[in-house]
Amino acid sequence: MAVSLWRSRNASSVLNLFTNAVRRFSSEVTNTSPRSTRESMMSQMMYSDINSQIGSCMPLSVMRIGTVIHNIELNPGQGGKLVRAAGTSAKILKEPTSAYCLIQLPSGVKKLIDSRCRATVGVVSNPSHGDRKLRKAGHSRWLGRRPVVRGVAMNPVDHPHGGGEGKSKSSGRWGRGSRTPWGKPTKSGYKTGPLKRRSIVCFGAKFKS
Repeated sequence: MAVSLWRSRNASSVLNLFTNAVRRFSSEVTNTSPRSTRESMMSQMMYSDINSQIGSCMPLSVMRIGTVIHNIELNPGQGGKLVRAAGTSAKILKEPTSAYCLIQLPSGVKKLIDSRCRATVGVVSNPSHGDRKLRKAGHSRWLGRRPVVRGVAMNPVDHPHGGGEGKSKSSGRWGRGSRTPWGKPTKSGYKTGPLKRRSIVCFGAKFKS
């Protein structure tokens, strides 16, 4: 009887200690400001192992300098837009303390991104994707890629670049720019689509040009 009473007292004391600890922790969390919460998260990440964070998605402001990331947002809450190809990764170059974070993309370009944007820690899988060699021409067709024929290899009736003796450039006339199969320029910002009709307001009346 005495042993059972002693066990019940010990169990109740342990339960009281646990409930008091939970209450104290909840009160600390509710009383702390967002700034102190961010600082505590930064201090925890500073001493934690980077391997335990691989695959975690978090804002750039919480990460530290030198972190390898991928699947980066351009605008907060928009979703991942950058560094999503197989085997690619980006790197944080400066400590994201300000409103923007400096990131080096796989191409070597350095870009400023909002620190509120989220990213995933680590490298995208399947790094050997670019090393795969196609066995035959049909392998490319299996992947949905149709053949592309150069315009200079065609006849004049098939393409504006066609014809000429040897490898003549741009239908045999030097200085003629690249053309589409229908003869329209493809460079210098040439407008190929239908132009929108502009509305002009004149003396209170609305006309369409």
